[in-house]
Amino acid sequence: MSAVWLASGSPRRRELLTWSGIAVDVHPTGVPEEREPGEDPVAWARRLALAKATHAQTDRVVVAADTVVHREARVFDKPVDRTEAASHLTALAGGWHAVTTGVCVRRGDHHHVFHVTTEVRFRALSESEIASYLATGEADDKAGAYGIQGRGGAFVAELRGSWTNVMGLPVEETLAAIRARVDAS
Repeated sequence: MSAVWLASGSPRRRELLTWSGIAVDVHPTGVPEEREPGEDPVAWARRLALAKATHAQTDRVVVAADTVVHREARVFDKPVDRTEAASHLTALAGGWHAVTTGVCVRRGDHHHVFHVTTEVRFRALSESEIASYLATGEADDKAGAYGIQGRGGAFVAELRGSWTNVMGLPVEETLAAIRARVDAS
């Protein structure tokens, strides 16, 4: 199989695929990531994944994904600054939230869109813990203002579902979809 076309600049998605033995060529798309008024978080993640995969101009297998951190209809997007990041972490502390990744695996005109949602419970966090974490810079480019694969993983008290999904790509389901697209050709 030739290298998969990853329609994302996420180093975490690239790592997860390469750790799984998949060769990856990274080609981020310029698809706008704005949420439509009233669009629920799951529909938003799926729509963006499909748009990114459709935008890719290749005959190879394309993997596109978008991860949304949410609690009910409230979305905790990538913070614009550290003040917003602190607000996200304060709101998530001591409770449950969901992490949904929409994924589209496409080859030619055939595509498979799916999503995986993982429930995550943060332990209670003090203001000083949040400030110390934010000072590391780890939260700066991450939905929900944390990375489970880094220091932010220490905030997680409980997880129901896929750990790799929280990292940015549900590996088991994505590998199955890649195999299906390769076998279909």
